[in-house]
Amino acid sequence: MRIHHGALADDRWRRLPFAEQMGNVGSEVSRTLRWQGRDEALFEGAMERALELLDLTIEDPRWRCRLKELVRARELLCDAFFGGSEYGSSLADLDRYFFQFALFARAQR
Repeated sequence: MRIHHGALADDRWRRLPFAEQMGNVGSEVSRTLRWQGRDEALFEGAMERALELLDLTIEDPRWRCRLKELVRARELLCDAFFGGSEYGSSLADLDRYFFQFALFARAQR
């Protein structure tokens, strides 16, 4: 997988609060949903970026207490990408989940 957010992979990502990290993941999930069924290359690119940002969040040692939630979100995101056959997850549901973090992060500014 290609690295899309190389500048964030250093220390910058780890300075963001949890809600902001998750809101950024949600932005890519929203793009994934937007391009689903319309443009395969843009759809896959947005999914790769969402997974990359989610992986950076999972690797952040501050969120060890939320590891189960983060890994489950990643699992559901992958399931939705492949049609939701395992858990019945959808990109629309995940978009709503991540959007709440974006709203909270915006309110905290």
